[in-house]
Amino acid sequence: MSEYLTEGPDLSRTCVDVMFDEGIAWVTLNRPEKRNAMSPTLNSEMLAILEQLELDPRCGVVVLTGAGDSFSAGMDLKEYFRETDGLPPAQVRRIRQTAQAWQWRTLQHFGKPTIAMVNGWCFGGAFTPLVACDLAIAANEAVFGLSEINWGIIPGGNVTKAIQERLRPQDAALYIMTGRNFTGEKAAQMGLVAEAVPLTDLRDHTRALALELLSKNPVVLNAAKIALKKVADMTWDVAEDYLVAKGAQTRVADKTDGRNKGITQFLDEKSYKPGLEGYRRDK
Repeated sequence: MSEYLTEGPDLSRTCVDVMFDEGIAWVTLNRPEKRNAMSPTLNSEMLAILEQLELDPRCGVVVLTGAGDSFSAGMDLKEYFRETDGLPPAQVRRIRQTAQAWQWRTLQHFGKPTIAMVNGWCFGGAFTPLVACDLAIAANEAVFGLSEINWGIIPGGNVTKAIQERLRPQDAALYIMTGRNFTGEKAAQMGLVAEAVPLTDLRDHTRALALELLSKNPVVLNAAKIALKKVADMTWDVAEDYLVAKGAQTRVADKTDGRNKGITQFLDEKSYKPGLEGYRRDK
């Protein structure tokens, strides 16, 4: 049965909806009249919601998406630029820090798997949380764009960093320097998202992926995704030492003794085959 995140004493939401279903927290940016552009209010709500979800036992996987026909049009330029004119520098800095806090700092290191489900328009600042999620699935029909060059600004808010990490240099240069749009299919071809599927199949496809992640040992899954990110900037020698230490740390943290269960079921009981299904954690 679906269940909604109720408002707590410190959380009155107007821009984000959260629904729990089967261990999945469906987090929806909900400003469809603005194509889910990210305002200071939305950013504050998202930061509070992610902090709650990391501790909420109803949430095993987070799926981030947008209401209506958009994932997000990026920053709400009117609220960020025009409506912050004249504010004290400290207040402007706090507004920007809140945006950074959820869009990449929190998402990149979130303790549970995160999936960006790109259902439509994805522009500018939306690339940062998209890339910060562990995985991304897009509708074939989704439209992506880095239009900043056409407005006389560069892709800021770590958008350029996100694109540089995910795309080949020539692909990144082409879309940042021209401001051209591209489709979900092209995003998958370039590696910006893991997969692209027809819009009519997007939610079911994302749900199946989320349930697949939920079937894994959560302690080991979290350690695996952390390790994947950490070794990116390491040499092979340093990475080997780190992964040995990380593996030992994970065995201590996994109170279900998953390593021994999995090896026993594979080698001795012949009750499962790696790559096809997971070991039985309840045995």
